[in-house]
Amino acid sequence: MPNWGPNVIKQYERMVVFTFGNFTGVRGPGIRWVWPIINGGTSTVDLREEAIPIPRQTNITRDNAPIDIDFFVYMQVMEDRPEDTILKIRNFEIAAQALAMTSLRAIIGEMNLDDVLSKRDEINAQMQVKLDVVTAHWGVKVTRVEIKEVEPPRDVQDSMNRQLTAERNRRAAVTEAEGHRDAEINRAQGERQASILRAEGAKQANILEAEGERQAAVLRAEGFSNAMERINAVASRADHRTMSLQYFDTLKEIGASPSTKFIFPMEFTSLIKPFLQQNAASGEDGGS
Repeated sequence: MPNWGPNVIKQYERMVVFTFGNFTGVRGPGIRWVWPIINGGTSTVDLREEAIPIPRQTNITRDNAPIDIDFFVYMQVMEDRPEDTILKIRNFEIAAQALAMTSLRAIIGEMNLDDVLSKRDEINAQMQVKLDVVTAHWGVKVTRVEIKEVEPPRDVQDSMNRQLTAERNRRAAVTEAEGHRDAEINRAQGERQASILRAEGAKQANILEAEGERQAAVLRAEGFSNAMERINAVASRADHRTMSLQYFDTLKEIGASPSTKFIFPMEFTSLIKPFLQQNAASGEDGGS
């Protein structure tokens, strides 16, 4: 209620003016004059957002579980309708508090306990819609609803704690099992890779060894072939005398041995025949 005389209206305030008991308008920020008797009932309205605490109350869920909930309702007078908060409602804060409590009971009564515990955002949204439909007639906008705390019965809390403990144990067991599985997979993959590398190394070693043996055999064969070609070339140039001399050298070595029996090949007579003929010819020449 403003004082008689000049009044300073702040930026976030509006003055609802009555003249002889009739609403005559809204005055904005600045210096406003209030006349005694004439402007009786003139009021100032705060446009700032206000948080209204809703005391904790026990609500019954659809599955007959009692649950305690307390929350806040955030409200703000509409800038273009401040007069409605004076003309249509005597104390919109108390009215909003009572409305919030009854609306919450209706919403919780349609939900199971598990939904109440897990769907806070949904409850907040439903509360805001229900409250805003009514408070809009008062020139008040519900900006948001925030549940502060939800407290289920003690036995439900104990059951939830046991459930959480069991879930944590299950997750720990799953994580440990997955760790062992991954370790075994990694170990098996490592052994497989090592086996592949060992097999690959052995194969390469066998290939290199076989290649070496092949090249050595080729070289030996080429050496033997070259030797045979040279022997053949030398043998092709040797005459009967040379071959006979080789046989005589051989006979000389045979004669030096202690053996008493010797075997001569048939080719030996044909090889010494030229020598015999040459000796015969030499004898005839000497006789003449």
